[in-house]
Formats: sequence, structure tokens, C-alpha cells
Amino acid sequence: MRVQRRTKSRTGALVLGAPSAVLLVVLLVLPLLTIARESFEPFYAGRIGSTGGGLTLANYAQLLSPTYLLYFYDTFRIGLIASILSVLIAYPVAYMIATQTRPLRRKIYLTLFVTLMFLSVLARVYSIALTFSPIGFLHPLAGWLGVSPNSYTIAQVLVVLGLMHLIIPIATLTLIGALQNINPRLLEAAQSLGCPKWRAHLSVTLPLSAPSAVSAFVIGYALCVSAFVIPMILGKGRVLFVSNLVFNRFSEIANFPGGSAIAIVLLMAMLVLVWGISAGLHRLANAGGR
Repeated sequence: MRVQRRTKSRTGALVLGAPSAVLLVVLLVLPLLTIARESFEPFYAGRIGSTGGGLTLANYAQLLSPTYLLYFYDTFRIGLIASILSVLIAYPVAYMIATQTRPLRRKIYLTLFVTLMFLSVLARVYSIALTFSPIGFLHPLAGWLGVSPNSYTIAQVLVVLGLMHLIIPIATLTLIGALQNINPRLLEAAQSLGCPKWRAHLSVTLPLSAPSAVSAFVIGYALCVSAFVIPMILGKGRVLFVSNLVFNRFSEIANFPGGSAIAIVLLMAMLVLVWGISAGLHRLANAGGR
């Protein structure tokens, strides 16, 4: 009887999961395989489709040049800065909402951040662009920093702010659930043993919410690295991400093999990064358990 039940449950799970699996393969796996196959094709101007002339690694070899490496360096560096700052800002905000005792205020805060999360990226970008424009109230920032408004430094600052505008609502909503699930009696117990409130948070709240903070960082970093509109507009042509480079290869010069190779390298780099962070977090959890 038990074997028959297990067989029926497995069959039912396969039947229910089959449509989703088919859609996943058709809409995700096959397009990625197409991009991967295209990345090994030789590039000929005006070519559409396979040439049948064999495969090549030239599209990947050219990515080792300093010009391409600079795109990857700017993308991962600026994305890292924006992701870290976003989580640092989102954490206390999420804690404030999670510990809010008045239901109405909590609903207002949650509604605000949910609305911000679904706000159009173009609206975010142009709101920041106007804020730092000659008519914006933060236009003197360039003078305070002693640089030109059209300098590379200001372009980086604008891109970081644009990415933070995108990531902070997502990171805040990701952290709220974890902070709400922390038993407040643990903090009370730590304080009753003579631990100061700030130290109780560092020794209790922070470790228990660390996995969610890492998840918020990974989600934010992935969105930052794959950002397209924000660096294209706020970067002022001085700061461009890898996604902008992929777009240029596909749309402007129709270099589909080159653009495919860049996209595959970016995808693999993000997979390695996410795997490394997850593995590091797992090791830290095991070390803490011991």
C-alpha cells in the first residue's frame, strides 16, 4: 500500500510539474543554448544564421583585452558598491517596520515599499537625473566634490544612486520577513543577562537575520550587474555596464556572436559568484553550529 501511494504521489507530481518543466525548457533553457551556440560562430558583417564554417573561440578570446575587462570591472565594482550600501540602508528600515507595534503604520510602510518596488525604472532614472540637473536641488554636489558635473566621478555617483533606488525597496521587503520571525524574547533574555541593547542586537538579531541579508545582497547584486537602463541614462556615456555592451553588439553592429559571448561570460560569472556566496554562507553556518 505504501509503495502504491508513493508511486501515485510521484506520478501526480510529474503530471503537475510537466507543463512547468516544458515552459522552463522552451522559454529559458533553449534560448540560452541558442545564445551559447551563437557565441562560437565566427563573425561576418551582415551574417544572419549559421555560416557552416566551423566553430571558433575568437569571440571569447577578444574579451581578454583591457577594453572589455574594464567593462566587467566597472560593472561588478559599481554593482558591489550599490548592493552593499542598499543592504546597509535597508536593514535598519526593515527592522523599524518589523518591530512596528501599530498595524496601520506597518501597512503604510509596506504599501510604500511595495509601490516603490513596482515603480517604473524610467521614472526612477529621470527623477534622479532631474534632481542632479541644473534645476535640481542637488546640482551643487559636483561643486562640493570639486569635480565637473559631467565628470566620470559624478557619472558613477549617479549610477550608484540609481541602482540603490532600485535595490533598497527589494532588500527591505526581503529583510522584513526574517526580522519579524526573530523571537523578541531572545533579545530580552540577552539583556536580562546584562548584555547592552546594542550588543544584544549584534549577538542575536544580526546572526539570525544574516542569511536573509545575504539573500538580499545577492538579489540586489544580480539586478545591479544586469542593469541596462540605469547606466545607459545616468552614466552619461562615461559609465557603461556589460549589458550595455551586449546591446551595442547586437543592435548597432549586428555582432551576434560577440554579443552572445559577452552574455554567456556574464551569466557564468554571476553563477560562480552566487555559488561562492552560498557556499561561504553554508560553511559559516556549519562552523557556527559546531
